[in-house]
Amino acid sequence: MTTQRPTVPAGTTHTTGTTGPARTTGTTGTTRTTGITHTTGISRTFHLAARPHGFPTPDLFTVHEAPVPEPSPGTAVVENLYLSVDPYHREEMDSGWDVGAPREGRALGRVIASRAPEFAEGDLVLHREGWRTHAVVAAGDSGVRKVPSHDGVPLTAYMSLLGGTGLTAYVALTRTLELRPGQDLFVSAAAGGVGTAVGRMARLLGAGRIVGSAGTPAKVARLTEVLGFDAAFDYHDGPVGELLAQAAPDGIDAYVDNVGGDHLAGAISALREHGRIAWVGAISQYHSAHEPPAAPRNLFDIVEKSLRLEGVMVRNYRDVQQELEDFLVPHLRTGAVVPEVTVVEGFERTVDGFLGMLRGENTGKMLIRIAD
Repeated sequence: MTTQRPTVPAGTTHTTGTTGPARTTGTTGTTRTTGITHTTGISRTFHLAARPHGFPTPDLFTVHEAPVPEPSPGTAVVENLYLSVDPYHREEMDSGWDVGAPREGRALGRVIASRAPEFAEGDLVLHREGWRTHAVVAAGDSGVRKVPSHDGVPLTAYMSLLGGTGLTAYVALTRTLELRPGQDLFVSAAAGGVGTAVGRMARLLGAGRIVGSAGTPAKVARLTEVLGFDAAFDYHDGPVGELLAQAAPDGIDAYVDNVGGDHLAGAISALREHGRIAWVGAISQYHSAHEPPAAPRNLFDIVEKSLRLEGVMVRNYRDVQQELEDFLVPHLRTGAVVPEVTVVEGFERTVDGFLGMLRGENTGKMLIRIAD
């Protein structure tokens, strides 16, 4: 039997930095606040209560409570430490997740009980049973793997640069775009989780000029002053095509699209012949999935300029994970690369973090820390 209660109202996110809600970057910890979950006999899980119409609201989520499960043979019980909230979760709310069922998402947790030879108590495990305080996992389940032992690598890296977010960025650059040294790159939503990872990795791969778009002046400044972008612009300042032409007057060779819409149209105009587009997401239309915008008017330029547009589905590239770690771990250990994350404290604030991410309140990967 479970008990059910509504989620807390939005707006309870705590600020831990100087530039926005719950902001923390790098390997440093976050401000300690109330709301951090410690091991108890109760497990809590967010369920989807109803489908959204437009931008999601807190009343669409409920929390169900039940006793912490016991492991069955071949499984382990994990207490989650970090939860990931991602743009694709908004899409899943429309049709992917069942109403009344638990939410799904990436998570990192610690094994507290095990009847599986692959897991010992205390092991750290990555899995896809997020949006809850505890989960039952089994080796071989999709997305389940023990956290590798890399000295000097912060836990947040496994949920960002070394997680699905980083793997998406790495695949987009090395497989979809086949980015080569000296080639010029444009990244939309460049201050987000995938965008910041793309910028970091593209620089390591020897990219030429890297240009990003973001939604606030503060994010634009961070892209160029901290994250290694050569130029950036606030897409609110004018037509994206014109702003991109000013930032990359000689054009671009490749584009990582996290937005769609006018960003895609602008990139098509700026791409040189035989340019490539890695389409990761379309956050510009997530809240209007039933009335998607028209295709870019310059879509035929893909033909005229022999462009290539390809979607990026990270689940098709799980075999690249070790290559990603071999590429990034040395840079993480030396501090040459630092995870860019925004951390919201407390399980009760999971919905706040999710809605804040959709509003663009994060820089880098948005995470929810729910236990020590």
